[in-house]
Amino acid sequence: MLRFVARRLAAGLLLCIGVTLVSFLLTQAVPGDPVTANLGQRASEDPDAVAAFRAANGLDKSLPEQYLTYVGNLLTGDFGTSQQTRNPVASDLAEKVPATMELALAAILVAVVLGVGFGIVAALYRDRWPDQVLRVLSLSGVSVPTFWLALIAYYWISFKLDLLPAGGRLSPGAPTPPQVTGFYTVDSLLAGDWATFGDAVSRLVLPALVLASFTVGVLLRFTRAAVLEVLGDEYVRAARAKGLPELTVVRRHVLRPALLSVVTVTGVAFAGLLSGTVLVEQIFGWRGSAPTPTPARWPWTCPRSWASASSSRSSTS
Repeated sequence: MLRFVARRLAAGLLLCIGVTLVSFLLTQAVPGDPVTANLGQRASEDPDAVAAFRAANGLDKSLPEQYLTYVGNLLTGDFGTSQQTRNPVASDLAEKVPATMELALAAILVAVVLGVGFGIVAALYRDRWPDQVLRVLSLSGVSVPTFWLALIAYYWISFKLDLLPAGGRLSPGAPTPPQVTGFYTVDSLLAGDWATFGDAVSRLVLPALVLASFTVGVLLRFTRAAVLEVLGDEYVRAARAKGLPELTVVRRHVLRPALLSVVTVTGVAFAGLLSGTVLVEQIFGWRGSAPTPTPARWPWTCPRSWASASSSRSSTS
């Protein structure tokens, strides 16, 4: 056991070193001068200003020294300064990440409930009409681009039919709940503000469904395959031969071994959701700070919702 843990820790350490090294080398290979990007064209023409900037940010050192500084800053939580907001990247992340996490957690919850549930139904009704319908839905969810589905859902469901609100985390003028977790749904519950909670949930539903569409298709197909594999085992046939009810056979003898592998896929799918929320947040105006007024226009003209906090080469080096 200790050897296994030691090997895992060593592999994780090497992986972290590799990721940071590749990231650092990519920032060095990106075209452009960090001095010009940070100081501007006129200031970058001043040799004294350029020398002072390079000395202050360690750009006058060798690449190995810059890499060690880069890793040291990462370990201490210093991610540099954003070129867009001119704020520390760590503070921007602390402000925006709760909004992304709230949306991603809601999406993965929807995806697990629908994907696993539909996958079980498709496996139990193999090659019959429920299975055929669910397989078509799974293929559609995997094939349709999420950003395109978000545009269609925004226009028809929110703008045209007015079935669900969209455009911000809260309605215009709604009070922001006292920040505890950064999740408006959780913070409004903790404050006992049911009106704000209902408003936050209603605006969370549509983007969460859109974001979960791809993961629902993936989990549906994977769950169907896992359940079908277990249904062919001998102990399942023996349980049925004993006369056990079908619900008992499925719940006790099929779901437990089949869903073990689904848990692993769910973790990978959640990581994919976190990386895929940017476009959905932009379309639905899912801002991490103040609520955004609902735009009365086409969805692709919505205000941007994600203030990207990309660290400059100079500050991270």
